[in-house]
Amino acid sequence: METRPPLPPFTRETAIQKVRLAEDGWNTRDAAKVAMAYTLDTQWRNRAEFAHSRAEAQAFLERKWNKELDYRLIKELWLHEGNRIAVRYAYEWHDDAGHWFRSYGNENWEFESDGMMRRRYACINDMPIKESERKFHWPLGRRPDDHPGLSELGL
Repeated sequence: METRPPLPPFTRETAIQKVRLAEDGWNTRDAAKVAMAYTLDTQWRNRAEFAHSRAEAQAFLERKWNKELDYRLIKELWLHEGNRIAVRYAYEWHDDAGHWFRSYGNENWEFESDGMMRRRYACINDMPIKESERKFHWPLGRRPDDHPGLSELGL
């Protein structure tokens, strides 16, 4: 059986690791790669959209990243217990008309013993911003280790 470390039950350190690995994956904007972190029967709620399988989650991500251009994400651990992790996050993106947004959200995650995510529940709000108000300026891909996190940015 393949595992996806770190595995539950999570300590503070392993929960922070799991959050950073998720952030790194999502910042690739590679829906097929990201979907591999979820169980085959994963259950998602993202805003008002629901996914009931890994394939549906992958299709959702493909639609998302076709709409949310130049996507850059920062996640931060909120709390953890056993096989559950709660995060807060923000990401910046623009639409195809060049309008910029900063989206703020919270997610609740539940993991199987193999480290695959079984449940993901997300609440997200989009705030229009001017391009000059952007705070996430690293090249597309993984956030550099020396780039400030949400708390350091005052978000």
